[in-house]
Amino acid sequence: MRTQHGRVVVVTGASGGVGRATARAFAARGDRVALLARGREGLAAAADEVQRAGGEALVVPVDVADAKAVDDAAQQVVDAFGHIDVWVNDAFSGVFAPFTEITPDEFRRVTEVSYLGYVFGTRAALHHMLPRDRGTIVQVGSALAYRGIPLQSAYCGAKHAIQGFNESLRCELLHSGTGVRTTMVQLPAMNTPQFDWVLSRMPGRARPVAPVFQPEVAARAIVHAASHARRREYWVGGSTVGTLLANAAVPGLLERYLARTGFDAQQDEGEHGSPGNLWSPADGPHGRDFGPHGRFDEESHNHSAQNWLSRNRVRAGTALAVGAGVVAVGRLARRVRA
Repeated sequence: MRTQHGRVVVVTGASGGVGRATARAFAARGDRVALLARGREGLAAAADEVQRAGGEALVVPVDVADAKAVDDAAQQVVDAFGHIDVWVNDAFSGVFAPFTEITPDEFRRVTEVSYLGYVFGTRAALHHMLPRDRGTIVQVGSALAYRGIPLQSAYCGAKHAIQGFNESLRCELLHSGTGVRTTMVQLPAMNTPQFDWVLSRMPGRARPVAPVFQPEVAARAIVHAASHARRREYWVGGSTVGTLLANAAVPGLLERYLARTGFDAQQDEGEHGSPGNLWSPADGPHGRDFGPHGRFDEESHNHSAQNWLSRNRVRAGTALAVGAGVVAVGRLARRVRA
């Protein structure tokens, strides 16, 4: 293991998916990484990966929906590592079903984890960052922070809420003149285990809407954002750009397209066998480690040209993003008319 001289990074949702890949990416830089999540099996495996990648791991089991537990987790990180340089909010849960088939308790639970978990994590991070006048908070978002889709009303609502909350926070931090920064990374569909452990009431197996990207693509963007947080947000993947631009230009047309295609595009053949991880982790004491990847490796992209252009902020990147949006709008219009 290399000598540790890197930053102290906290990653929520670190036991699987994007959070797991992000923890490993920070570790490869020599960072000390605190791993926050509920699932013990996934956390243990994530800690092993962090150490093998060259980092130092601290496992902190926590339910991010519990504000006091998140505060205690942050203090545990500070006690172990001295301070917090970067806090990445990524933990979430969801229910895959039409809105009318989601119970009030289920909707509340998704909101508490996927939205309030970000609020509680941000509060805990600021408590330790503001006195030092330094630190970065990265909110892991989604194209669904701007564009809601069918079957994911609770998740989309949470992502929209994070977007508004983070914009307000950015204004306040800028007003105060602090050196603490916050930024947001909007992701496309990712190949993560969530589609096998999400609570689902649909006849088919849950799947992401193509095109699908590997979680390492997201991890690279998050690590970059943590070092370049003066930028308010990053869009990852041409599909994210196309969706957000189409939503800004022709939202009604996009809604009709999603009403027609959104149900089938989010299901594969076969039954959804998991009872879901809404109330307890799928990788708990009687579960198993799911790792960062889902079952869509064969169709998933390992790179995003748009993401590279976005990180480097070249004029060609802007031109390509606009072009992708124009093409997406054109294709969407033709499909709706067909």
